[in-house]
Amino acid sequence: MKPLYHPNPEQITLAGVLYALGDPVRLEIVQLLAAGGEYACSAFDCDLAKSTVSHHFKILRESGVIYARKSGTQHLNSLRRDELEQLFPGVLNAVLDSCGSE
Repeated sequence: MKPLYHPNPEQITLAGVLYALGDPVRLEIVQLLAAGGEYACSAFDCDLAKSTVSHHFKILRESGVIYARKSGTQHLNSLRRDELEQLFPGVLNAVLDSCGSE
């Protein structure tokens, strides 16, 4: 199995992050992850096809918003909060605050 792509911090762009956060489903995923810890893709409970949910996680990962690590048969996801804060101070918190999350 090939490794998952994660951009290096210098490859993360504000436009890419905002694009990823601009979708309501992806924003809901980020809100869940911001609540704390690591979550498997399956922890996100919605009425979407598994392939659609996987696509949303891929967009978040490839834009640099989340980090995914393999654990058995699952991918555990977490926010790249510290890196995003260093690159774009206050952006993630502003987005989460605007939707009533932290």
